[in-house]
Amino acid sequence: MAVVLMSEAELSRVDTLARVQRGELPVAGAASILGLSPRQVFRLLARFRAEGAAGLASRRRGRPSNRRLPASVREAALAAVRERYADFGPTLAAEKLAEAHDLRLSRETLRQWMAEAGLWVPRKARRGRVHQPRHRRDRLGELVQIDGCEHPWFEDRGPPRTLLVFVDDATSRLMHLRFVPAESAFAYMAATREYVEAHGEPVAFYSDRHGIFRVNHPDAAGEGATRFGRALHELTIAIICANSPQAKGRVERAHKTLQDRLVKELRLAGIGTIEAANAFLPGFVADHDARFAKPARRPEDLHRPLAPHDDLDGALTWREERTVTGSLTLHHDKVLFLLEPSEVARSLARKRVTVHEFPDGRLAIRHQGVDLPYRTFDKLRRVDQAAVVENERLGAVLAVIRERQAETARKRNGAAPSRSFQPTHMFPD
Repeated sequence: MAVVLMSEAELSRVDTLARVQRGELPVAGAASILGLSPRQVFRLLARFRAEGAAGLASRRRGRPSNRRLPASVREAALAAVRERYADFGPTLAAEKLAEAHDLRLSRETLRQWMAEAGLWVPRKARRGRVHQPRHRRDRLGELVQIDGCEHPWFEDRGPPRTLLVFVDDATSRLMHLRFVPAESAFAYMAATREYVEAHGEPVAFYSDRHGIFRVNHPDAAGEGATRFGRALHELTIAIICANSPQAKGRVERAHKTLQDRLVKELRLAGIGTIEAANAFLPGFVADHDARFAKPARRPEDLHRPLAPHDDLDGALTWREERTVTGSLTLHHDKVLFLLEPSEVARSLARKRVTVHEFPDGRLAIRHQGVDLPYRTFDKLRRVDQAAVVENERLGAVLAVIRERQAETARKRNGAAPSRSFQPTHMFPD
């Protein structure tokens, strides 16, 4: 005998109709309990007497729905997912099917199809995760979480790059995105300038404890500021460091969303360079925020417009102090600079001046806010074996090393073209 599965509502009907049949309950009372008309109760009672409890099971159970989409639509959707969106989630895949293939499906329908086809693992089947909730801030611009994420954003179309992400804590808005070669103080300065010019100055940035944001030397005892921290102080923007990655969960979750959606959007657009990706980002951010941003609990925007005395050029720079020699020269970053002779320059012999490096590559030598004219005497930046190089200079130093390696190879190939093997050394005698 086949086993008939019944829902709780159907089992409740069995119990109620059994009471009617035993004379314990009138038909009107059963109709009130079941929310049916007395005529329908008489029909169910007749079926119950003829077929027993199995007669009350739904006659449609196991039969396809009348609203089921044609099999051809299902096959076309799954074929497109397998071909182009195999690693997409159902929500994003449904969006792409509607945009690019004119297949308009609900995400739940597509989720069920993808799960049945083995293209998606339902959330219930995954290992559960525990998240400790933290209340959002109340207003836009009160706290902006910032972080950099190195990832193969361009997949096999380019090397791994870093995406700097600015997320508003109150709304989960992507306030600013910027692709950079690597996470550095210069990169954050350039991104902060773009952020402030677009939105104004927030109350505070919320970051991890990376050395760009916090002096981590054990003897610092919480004192002092990094170069990026000094720049934010001059712009009256606070920097707060989180105690754990979980504490800045907004930006951590944004990383996961971006590693899913942005990677695939870049793939569909065929983008493989930083320049093209940064040009693509504004449209992506607008679409992301329209879908996922939440309204703040309070309507005030705490971003402050730039004041007349705010100097972005002066604040967002890399600064180093140097001593001017008696011959009006100074060294910086393995380069010798000569100050143009003048009364002001001569008065600075054996005094300290400040070298300003800007994110766009410009350099200025200043004393008490006055720019000093100079010229470069020695442009050769010699790099020794095992040289100690700061992270922010690593890209430039590697470029010099590559140039020297290429020059060495050219000289050796020209001197001994007939040799099949020529040993190379990074720094010849």
